[in-house]
Amino acid sequence: MSSRLVLVLGDLFIPDRAPDIPAKFKKLLAPNKIGQILCLGNLTDKETYDFLRGIAPDLQIVKGDFDVEAPNLALSKVVTHGSLRIGFTHGHTIIPPGDADSLLIAARHMDVDVLLWGGTHKFEAYELEGKFFINPGSATGALGTGWWADGEEPVPSFCLMDVQGDVLVLYVYQLKADPSGVETVGVEKVSFRKNSGLAA
Repeated sequence: MSSRLVLVLGDLFIPDRAPDIPAKFKKLLAPNKIGQILCLGNLTDKETYDFLRGIAPDLQIVKGDFDVEAPNLALSKVVTHGSLRIGFTHGHTIIPPGDADSLLIAARHMDVDVLLWGGTHKFEAYELEGKFFINPGSATGALGTGWWADGEEPVPSFCLMDVQGDVLVLYVYQLKADPSGVETVGVEKVSFRKNSGLAA
């Protein structure tokens, strides 16, 4: 039986803005554990593409604003898992970027229950009007082109989704460093049930 886990990541920018996916993340992303990968764009090098294909041959990619060598990629796609329709896009077509109302309009236009978007390099997950919105952040912690608050830096992150029927369980992995520079991977869990919002 193949895995029902779906890896969601984006905004990698290797080698332009980050040297690689962090080693602690690569160790977690072993082959034969993940059934599908949804990449939200800016997968800018072939080596990372090959690495992701080695994790799961079902690699779905949408075009990011810096995917200049892949002009034929779609700007958005929809996949179905369980009874959930899941749409995904890079996010550079969402104006203003990351705006909740604009994302809701995009989700309605795509007729999806869950909308994944990238571009901001910051993890977010929330429910709005019966739909679930997820931004996995940047898997490498690559700097974005937007403004960051003083002292704030990108936190490398990715998400795993486990969908069973009308329930999506989201696992968020973030690479955090303590004041002495020791890195650890933190994991948070959020559940969403179609037609009833966030679950406990």
